[in-house]
Amino acid sequence: MIDASFTALAPISREDRALGRAVITIARSAIAERLELPCADEPDGPLLAQPAATFVTLHAHGELRGCIGSLEPVRPLRVDVRENAIAAAFRDPRFPPLTAREFDATSVEVSLLSPAERLNVTTEDDLAQRLRPGVDGLILEHDGRRVTYLPQVWEAIPDPRDFVAALKRKAGWSEAFWSARVNVFRYGATKWTERESLGAEAQR
Repeated sequence: MIDASFTALAPISREDRALGRAVITIARSAIAERLELPCADEPDGPLLAQPAATFVTLHAHGELRGCIGSLEPVRPLRVDVRENAIAAAFRDPRFPPLTAREFDATSVEVSLLSPAERLNVTTEDDLAQRLRPGVDGLILEHDGRRVTYLPQVWEAIPDPRDFVAALKRKAGWSEAFWSARVNVFRYGATKWTERESLGAEAQR
């Protein structure tokens, strides 16, 4: 359960660049340490001790290189970022483990999720009409299976119906599948990249 003080900070304001620098540093240092490469000292601060849900996304040469995250705030922010960075680099089943040779060419992105909001929808069309392209992350749950798309996936799939259909495919469901037992949630996210952490504003 997220506490009231953290809820007030999620999503983090666009001006909070210091937190962006901190989480990017934590993520990159965690990966470097596993690769036995030089790494920066881990930053500290009260926000990093608050429970948080994050995703860490890696890109190399303009392509996805790993993405792992948490949907519920069960660990302190610094721990969640560190563990998700290590998982994205070395345990994403879609990719081989990252190597030291790849490290310099790999960029890090951290998304801090706001608390998820349940959407009471009756049909897939109802869901598509209520989604806010470019804003909403989406979670679908059914029979123990849970899948999500971060808000930045809208950049590749801008149509709400296509967005939902692609997420169902990701879950292994047919495009025609829908059930009254599907639980639907949406959330926001504040995203920082390495370039942004050096001075540009965070993106929502």
